[in-house]
Amino acid sequence: ILTILGNAAVLATAVKRSSLLKSPELLTVNLAVADIGMAISMYPLAIASAWNHAWLGGDASCIYYALMGFLFGVCSMMTLCAMAVIRFLVTNSSKSNSNKITKNTVFILIAFIWLYSLLWAILPLVGWGYYGPEPFGISCTIAWSKFHNSSNGFSFILSMFLLCTVLPALTIVACYLGIAWKVHKAYQEIQNIDRIPHAARLEKKLTLMAVLISVGFLSSWTPYAAASFWSIFNSSASLQPIVTLLPCLFAKSSTAYNPFIYYIFSKTFRCEIKKLQCCCGWPVHSFSSNNSVENPVSMMWSG
Repeated sequence: ILTILGNAAVLATAVKRSSLLKSPELLTVNLAVADIGMAISMYPLAIASAWNHAWLGGDASCIYYALMGFLFGVCSMMTLCAMAVIRFLVTNSSKSNSNKITKNTVFILIAFIWLYSLLWAILPLVGWGYYGPEPFGISCTIAWSKFHNSSNGFSFILSMFLLCTVLPALTIVACYLGIAWKVHKAYQEIQNIDRIPHAARLEKKLTLMAVLISVGFLSSWTPYAAASFWSIFNSSASLQPIVTLLPCLFAKSSTAYNPFIYYIFSKTFRCEIKKLQCCCGWPVHSFSSNNSVENPVSMMWSG
């Protein structure tokens, strides 16, 4: 419910202000699409299976569930990686150079992200890797436990782990470390010439917002990745069901975090939420639009 309502609000705000969206903000919209897609396509089936105390639908629904999870998971990871790279390029470029990142360029990048994610999701269907139930029996994913006896499966896991997890994560960390250093130096320069460091404070705030989005995703999926990697080299029976269940639930909660981060850091997004509440007939307190004139996430990309 939190995922659908929160990301639907993000998408509604983006549609309402579509003419004002800058090209890199389309990646934020794509991230919301991936999050809400995961919630709609996967969570109802998992919830029904939990109430049933067993997986519903047999092998076909299990493969469907695992494929959707892999597709949207890789898409989210690669979108966060692209956001970090573009944020780094914009922060470290002059204004004229940053304007070269057009909407067409970002649309091509988004199309590549979805094709890349779809390719990895389809590979287990054509014989490289496997899909199967989780050890606790009410969810499906990549069949990690089959890989320690299969060179084919192990090569898939190793390639996927490097290209869909390790390299994107290292890229995200490297980009935000570079941004943090750039912002730190800019803040020092502004202080040295005795200016009011408003621009530096704003940049630090918006960089923190971008970092929290990535940290929320990576920290949510890390326990699940650790439990899954354990299953590659050890029998899944060596782990209690609760040990595999909690990381899985924690990973899926990553789809609900981002709208709250936007709400905390963006005055305009808060304003748009108030307007949406008014349209739905919910009572709200008065809110002055004079306090926020920037696009919901546009200032996130200003260098």
